[in-house]
Parts: sequence; structure tokens; C-alpha cells
Amino acid sequence: MNVQIEETNEKKGLNFVEQAVVSDLKEGKNGGRLQTRFPPEPNGYLHIGHAKAFSLDFGIAQKYGGVCNLRFDDTNPVKEDTEYIEFIMEDIRWMGFRWENIYYASDYFQQLFDFAIRLIKEGKAYVDEQSSEEIAAQKGTPTQPGRESPYRNRPAQESLELFQKMNTGEIEEGAMVLRAKIDMANPNMHFRDPVIYRVIHHPHHRTGDTWKVYPMYDFAHGQSDYFEGVTHSICTLEFEVHRPLYDYFIDELIEEKDLVTESGYRPRQIEFNRLNLTYTVMSKRKLLTLVKEGLVDGWDDPRMPTLCGYRRRGYSPKSIQKFINMIGYTKFDALNDVAMLEAAAREDLNLRATRVSAVLDPVKLIITNYPQDQVEEMEAINNPEDASAGVHTIEFSRELWIEREDFMEEAPKKYFRLTPGREVRLKNAYIIECTSFKKNEEGEIEEIYCEYDPNTRSGMPDSNRKVKGTLHWLSTRHCLPAEVRLYDRLFKVENPSEEKEADFRALLNPDSLKILKNCYVEKYLLQAKPYDYLQFQRIGYFNVDKDSTPENLIFNRTVGLKDTWSRMNK
Repeated sequence: MNVQIEETNEKKGLNFVEQAVVSDLKEGKNGGRLQTRFPPEPNGYLHIGHAKAFSLDFGIAQKYGGVCNLRFDDTNPVKEDTEYIEFIMEDIRWMGFRWENIYYASDYFQQLFDFAIRLIKEGKAYVDEQSSEEIAAQKGTPTQPGRESPYRNRPAQESLELFQKMNTGEIEEGAMVLRAKIDMANPNMHFRDPVIYRVIHHPHHRTGDTWKVYPMYDFAHGQSDYFEGVTHSICTLEFEVHRPLYDYFIDELIEEKDLVTESGYRPRQIEFNRLNLTYTVMSKRKLLTLVKEGLVDGWDDPRMPTLCGYRRRGYSPKSIQKFINMIGYTKFDALNDVAMLEAAAREDLNLRATRVSAVLDPVKLIITNYPQDQVEEMEAINNPEDASAGVHTIEFSRELWIEREDFMEEAPKKYFRLTPGREVRLKNAYIIECTSFKKNEEGEIEEIYCEYDPNTRSGMPDSNRKVKGTLHWLSTRHCLPAEVRLYDRLFKVENPSEEKEADFRALLNPDSLKILKNCYVEKYLLQAKPYDYLQFQRIGYFNVDKDSTPENLIFNRTVGLKDTWSRMNK
């Protein structure tokens, strides 16, 4: 593979992972090859933290002419499901990436098993019959060495026979494990005879009942990288302390002459910081709890940090990628403000969202001097940022819906919307002046009465007359009823993961979802498809929910036009 790398400003603008990759390529390591992988465990849906990881895996390979494969880490059949595999692939495709090949850790079960047998024969692994609690108690502390297992020095042949029985189903789950025999006094506790195989009597989604022993992550991951030809194994910072063990097992593996390559190939693990986001949690366990207990509407609930949740809420792949580029890749964990993600969404959606009118809290406005049966078609620009987006028409008539908050009976000086005796412009239409209003028995405004100036429509003599307020509207006879879901932040505290309160459910934001039933939208939105990007003028960015139908229109708020949360919570 020929990789062209600029000599001038060679590391300018590159994150530290890219710098390492570029250096390795220049030095000709691994025969000048570049191969990465994204290795999700198929036990849940991908969240935005995974997007940060695979954007680096796929992005670096793409940028420098390498290969990135997708490998499912399916070493725990109890938690895994083919449902997750399909959705993981869909999310990666949605974000705009393509893998070269699909692999599974289970592809290497026989090779890993053979490697474990070799370690046992060489006295570098043994079967331990202690409980997990006893093994943990013997591990010691970072400053105190561990104690050896009473089974540590059992004969290799005995361990070999027991390991074979573990795999035939003769040994109960939890009764025995296979441990690597390394160093119980090593300051890195991962070296203190780590468990490398355990017994699981549960059918595997690919191998069925073939195996009863399954490798642990630390034993399977590095070897899988090696078997596949991965040159750069990029992962998050929590695996930094695992790196010496990653290297140890690979060194043991490539001791066999038939595995040594002329190029001196070996994978290199590099770690970067995880993506942590305010007002949410990234723990799969907690996210699963939210789903199973019905605290959210499934994995794709628009309040969830899952990629399918962001897609349903109306985030574009580009807005998520823009946010990931903003926060970058470092060696230091940080809590990223969700407001940055929302700002990235606004910036991107401003360029792609179709502008439409919607009234979420309607009150009727009657133009008393407008002809009773007249209907005009007003031209509305689909997107002022994109001339190619074209225009559509919206009907104008005597009776309109406007937002209730756009009228005040007694308004302060800086209120530039509708109030008795004041003029405002109706967007794409005429200037009107409020003449009176009517209240119902509860004292609520029921109808507003206005007069319009027929010379103020675009192209008319007084069309340029200046007024301070512009309102959006809908013709009562030419609009459609709709349900609008106003989504907000899932938790009411900035960092729910660090709160001392044991039950994280109590930290949920009770106002994270408000469902408005009595809303109206333009007829034009009958043409909209699920996930289409919209801007409800003067309100915010929305999209069409996946469950929306022509008979039951449903729209989800992505973000408001401005960040109001920060001001409210100061």
C-alpha cells in the first residue's frame, strides 16, 4: 500500500492518535500497512460515545488509505443478541461509514482454545477451582502483592484434563476457571494471574452449543487483532492499564515460529478519552434499566444518547460528527457540555432544514376586513440558506391560528408582538393591527380581532413599511392537526453518573418530555417523510417521527432555535 503523507507541517492539526499512525507509516512499520477495527459487543445499541470511537477507527483508515473492519466481540453468549448486530450495522451506515469486512471474535474460538491449551502445556496457565470471591480476595491491592492460588502449581496434565472437561459441559458454571500464570506480585494487578476462560452453559448466537468455555476480553481481544492483521488497536482510556497484558499475550502468541511474519508485524494499542456528556448517562447497564423499566420509550427514545435515539430526535450524522470534531481526542477524560452538541445541531440544521409554519398553542385571529371566502396562496421559501431548496405555497384566509404567546392584552414596551392598537406583520403576507379581542368564561383569550392593510403584501405599494414584529400563522381552513413532542434533557442534574444518590432514577428530569396534542401544521407537511429535517419558524428544529402517518402527524423537537436551558439554570 502506498500512503502519501505531507512532509510540511507534518503533525499540524493532527490529534495524537493520527500522529502515532503517521509516524508508524513513515517508518514502514507493519510493512507500511494500516488496518484498524471497530469491535462492539453485540449486547446493546450504540451510543454517541461509540460514534466517537468508530469515527476515529474508520476515519483514520479512510484518510490514510488503510482498511477498517467491523468485528463483533461476541464472547459472552448470555448478553448477546443478533438484534443488536443489525442495529449496530445500521447506525454505522447512518453515520456515513463503511467497513471492509465483518468479523466476529467467535471466528477465532478454535485458535484461542488451541492457544490456551499451549499455555497450559507450557506451565503458563492453570485451572483454578476457587470461587470468584476467593480469587478476588487473593488479588491483593495496588500496593500489596497478591497471594498464590492453592491450585497455581497443579500439574499441567491435570489442568489440561480439567480444561477439556470444562468445555464438554461436565463442569458447572462458576466451579472452575482457567487462569494465566504470570506474576501475583506485579504492580499492575491485571498481571496477577488473570482469568482467561470461564464456563458458560448458554447457546451462542453463532456457534450454538459447540463451546462451553468462553475467553475473557483480555485474552480474546489482542489475539483477535493479531489474527486479523490489525496494525492499530484504538480504544478508550480505561484500557490503558490493560495494554501491558494485551502486549504480553501477543508476545506469547507470536513465539510460535509459524506465526512470525517477515515484516515483524504486531498490533499497537493506543488509548483516547471517552465521550462523557452532561445530563445523561453512558452506562449500558443504566440505559438498559431505563428501557426495561419503561422509563423511556425504548432504545430509540429521543432522550436517549443512543445513535438511533439521536436519529429519531432529528440530529443529522453531520451534526454529531461536527460535535465529535469540536471536542477532539485527548488523553484526559472530560465532561462535555451537551450545549455544544446542540449548537452543532443548530449550525448544521440551519443549512438543511425546510422552513415551515406550525402553531403549538393556538388562538384564533380573525381579520375582520378581509373578504369572507377569499383564499390567497403565499409563497414561502423552503430554506433561505439554500437557493436550490425552492419554495412552496401556504394558504392565507380570513381566520388564522397564531401562537397564544404572540398576543398580550397589556404588553410592556419591549413586547413587539400583537397587542391592542399595535401593528405586526404576518410572515409572507400582510401587516395587521389588533382592534379588539374576546375572552371565554375562564378569562382566557378566545378570539383576537384585527384589520389588515391590503397594500402591504409583497409587491404592493406599502410592502416595505416597517413594523417591529413578525408573526407566523396558519389558515384555520387549510392546516392539519398534529402531535408535537417537546424533548428536553433526560436528567435534571449535570453529571448524574457522579451523584451520590444510589437510585439514579430519582435524578430523571420530570419535564424531559411534553406532548402537545392540540397543534396545527401546514398541509405541505403531508409530503414530509419520517426523519425529514424541519424548522418550525420562530420555534425550533423538528423532525417527522418514525410513527407519524398522514392520519396522525407526529413531530419531535430536536433543539430550540436558541439555548434557553443555560439561561434558565444559571
